[in-house]
Amino acid sequence: MSTELPGVETLTPLTVQQPLPLAFVRGEAVHLRPDDLYIPPDALEVLLEAFEGPLDFLLYLIRKHKFDIVDLPVNEITRQYMNYIDLMQGMNFELASEYLVMAAMLAEIKSRLLLPRHEHQPETELDPRAELIRRLQEYEQFKQAATDLDAQPRQDRDFFLVKADLATNFAPLVILPDVSLADLVAALADVAKRVKDFQHHHISKEKLSTRERMSRILEQLKANDGYLVFEQCFSLEEGRAGVVVSFLAILELVKEKLVLLDQVQAYGQIHLKLA
Repeated sequence: MSTELPGVETLTPLTVQQPLPLAFVRGEAVHLRPDDLYIPPDALEVLLEAFEGPLDFLLYLIRKHKFDIVDLPVNEITRQYMNYIDLMQGMNFELASEYLVMAAMLAEIKSRLLLPRHEHQPETELDPRAELIRRLQEYEQFKQAATDLDAQPRQDRDFFLVKADLATNFAPLVILPDVSLADLVAALADVAKRVKDFQHHHISKEKLSTRERMSRILEQLKANDGYLVFEQCFSLEEGRAGVVVSFLAILELVKEKLVLLDQVQAYGQIHLKLA
């Protein structure tokens, strides 16, 4: 007797996934656990916190319990620290010597804080916790700096460099600019302007000396019996600079009263004579 209903298609059963093997032993899959398999209670342990040393662990305890690092409660920190030491020893973990040294230091600080103070003891004695607090603050700064550096983007971790080569048949399109004659003139003017900015100031030796001209005029006066016409003191070949230097030399000679100027009549000839 058929149980199929008229007008209803028969559904194909879904594929059933085969169970995965528990393990592979010598290349063969093992699907069932052996009855004599013994798994110790501490076969698998997951450590969520990893400490890089006793200072790192102390800093973790301070942050966890929200202690003030400046006013460190040594009693509570020591108790938490010793519980951790006992836990590690109970799990048969090999403790580093630096953890035991830190435990001894905490015990010493705690004992020093518990000692009564004498009346004659100076009040300026350093706090037994000062050195430990200083080391913790310094370690916290370096750890924060290391965390900030690690958070910076790093090549091949946060970003990767890519390089795309051009195709072998790629021909770049070169568009030549349309340069007019006005553009060339403007470029030449700009170059000429920049040349002036790079010119050096040269100082040359003075070719015409007033003192030398004064000596020459005195020699001319001596050679002409102490008299000399005013125009004979100038040399037109030297140009305007020579005329100015000669005139200044005559004025200096008159000022120093070495030479006298004579003029017989108005608008007449001017003579120079030795004083």
